[in-house]
Amino acid sequence: MSTVKPLILIQSGDFDTAAEIARMTKDRRGIGAVVTFSGLCRDEAGMLAALEIEHYPGMAEVEIGRIAEEALGRWTLTGLTVVHRYGFIKPGENIVLVVAASAHRQAAFEAASFLMDYLKDAAPFWKKQHLVSGGESCWVEVKPKDKEALKRWQKIK
Repeated sequence: MSTVKPLILIQSGDFDTAAEIARMTKDRRGIGAVVTFSGLCRDEAGMLAALEIEHYPGMAEVEIGRIAEEALGRWTLTGLTVVHRYGFIKPGENIVLVVAASAHRQAAFEAASFLMDYLKDAAPFWKKQHLVSGGESCWVEVKPKDKEALKRWQKIK
């Protein structure tokens, strides 16, 4: 069982990737690798005014904490942070950050990939697109490729 406690932040405000890495690595000499993934709001074809992300406060933290604990059980990590935003997010702004640290790179890479596959497919967030045209907003469905990406981790236990 890991003694690492994951840091899970669900917030409306932006985050600073460098500050999160610094928080995790400050005065720690056992870290040999830090892998980060930062997801941004993209605007395909210039049609998106904002992405509205909703969640259930409390539930999202618990569920992401559960999957973070699963990552800590699968890989030997020395640190793990997940930051996910909610609210109205404009194209180019940050949405999500995963920071995984370990003594060696492979564990950090795999844990970060595992967490992002989970966050993309199964985390309790709902996304609605708001269009520049003012046209009807629509909920974003999970893509089949994201469901497939998560399945690979169910095979590896």
